[in-house]
Amino acid sequence: MRIYETMFIIKPDVPEEERNNLVENVKKFMEERVKAQVETVDRWGLKKLAYKIGKYFEGDYTVMYFRSNGQGLEQLENYFKVHPEFMRWQTFRREDLEKKERRAARAKKEPEGTQEVEQEVTTEEKGE
Repeated sequence: MRIYETMFIIKPDVPEEERNNLVENVKKFMEERVKAQVETVDRWGLKKLAYKIGKYFEGDYTVMYFRSNGQGLEQLENYFKVHPEFMRWQTFRREDLEKKERRAARAKKEPEGTQEVEQEVTTEEKGE
């Protein structure tokens, strides 16, 4: 499964409780419809925007990392489009995290194989 990151900005005039519900609804939508495994949900809270969007100078930022096979991501994009509370959103594949994970798995396998070879060498040396 591939690793993805999605960041979205909720309008600041939405009440805090409703913003929390929106984040939970996005998470639930991803798990049920997109068939994604949500790994982390990182709420940044209200932050100043880099530039004015509409009438807003700040927004509520949320970043989610999830695993998915890539199918259904267009449903997630449509979900953001349908709900006017979201000002901006971006979803992209995190190939750097995938590579890091593969390297860690490969490194984990290599020491096991090298330990067996080292043990064979030391037992052969003792036998001589």
